[in-house]
Amino acid sequence: MVSLIPAGPAPAPRLHRAARIEDAVHQFLARRLGQGGWDVTLVPYAGYGAPGWVRVLGRVLLTRLRRRPRRRPEKLRGWRSFATLPVQHAPVVIEAGGTRHEARADRSGFVDLVVDAELDPGWQSVRLTSPGAEPVDAPVRIVDPTLRFGIVSDIDDTVMVTALPRPLLAAWNTFVLDEHARMAVPGMAVLFERLVNAHPGAPVLYLSTGAWNVAPTLTRFLSRHLYPAGPLLLTNWGPTHDRWFRSGREHKRTTLVRLAREFPQIRWLLIGDDGQHDQEIYAEFAAKYPDNVVGVLIRRLSPTQAVLAGTFPAPADSPDGGTAAGALGERWLTAPDGAGLWRLLREAELV
Repeated sequence: MVSLIPAGPAPAPRLHRAARIEDAVHQFLARRLGQGGWDVTLVPYAGYGAPGWVRVLGRVLLTRLRRRPRRRPEKLRGWRSFATLPVQHAPVVIEAGGTRHEARADRSGFVDLVVDAELDPGWQSVRLTSPGAEPVDAPVRIVDPTLRFGIVSDIDDTVMVTALPRPLLAAWNTFVLDEHARMAVPGMAVLFERLVNAHPGAPVLYLSTGAWNVAPTLTRFLSRHLYPAGPLLLTNWGPTHDRWFRSGREHKRTTLVRLAREFPQIRWLLIGDDGQHDQEIYAEFAAKYPDNVVGVLIRRLSPTQAVLAGTFPAPADSPDGGTAAGALGERWLTAPDGAGLWRLLREAELV
C-alpha cells in the first residue's frame, strides 16, 4: 500500500474508472475542507514484526477536530468513523528503533510499510510524522522468534455479534448503532484469555474484512470486553486501481499467506465462524500450509443468527470444513460459544 520514496518518477498503473472518479471527488473535497476548519491528522494503527523488521500501519486523513470538549458523554455512532477524507500521497517519516525512513501514503492515505528496525520482543512503538499533522506513536507487537504458537481471529460474529452479511443490518451496525451497544459473543473473551495464559507471549491478530475507518472503534470494543490486545488487519472499502470493490475474501487469503511467510516457525490457531467464508478460507490455508496450522475453531451461529447473517443453519454435527476439516480431524472444532470451544480444545489436547 506504500513504498519508499523512489529516486525518480515511475510509471503509475492506469486506474479503474471508479478509482479516478473517487480521486477527483477527494481532491475537490480536500480543497474545500482544508479551508473550513478541517486539519491533517495521522491515525496510527497497531503493527507487528520481529527482531530486525517491523510492519508499520497508519493513515493520513483530513478530520474536523473538536475545539471544545462536551459537557456530557456523547453517543459514539458508527458513521462518525467515516466522516474523514484521505490525504493522498502525503509524505510520512517513520522513526523505528533509532532509524529514520521516508515514505508516501497511497491514494487512500494509507501507510503500510515494512522497515528495518531492531526492537525487542513485546509491545513497542514507532513514531510517525507528516507535514501539518501532530506526530503520533504507533504501537507494534514484536514477536519473539522462539514462539511457536499464535492466534488469528475473525471479528464479525466471532468475537462481536454483527450479522454482517445482511446489508441493511450491516449498515445499521456499522453506521448507526452506538458502539457501546455492540454485543460480545458469549465466552469468547474468556477463551482468548485462557489461550494467551497457556501460551505466554503468543501474538494475537484480528483479521477482518471490516474497513480501517472502524479500527479505533474495534480497538475500544476489544479492550472494553477484555480481549487481549493485538494488531487489527482490516481492509479499505471502495475502488482499487483495477476493480470497483475490494474482495474481502481475497484480503483474508493473502493476509494468511503473508503471515505464514513472515513467521514460518509459528503454528496458528485460526478462529472464525460459519456465517461468512471463514471455513472455506481456513480450509484452503490449512490444506496449503498444514505445518502452519495448529487447529481451527469455528463458532457455530444459532439458527436465528444464521438467518440474520444471510446463511442457512448448519447441522450441529457437521463442521462443513471440506477436505481440510477431514485432514485436520480432531483439530477442526465447532461450538456455539467460547465455553464450548474451550472444552473441545481441552478434549483434543490442543492447549
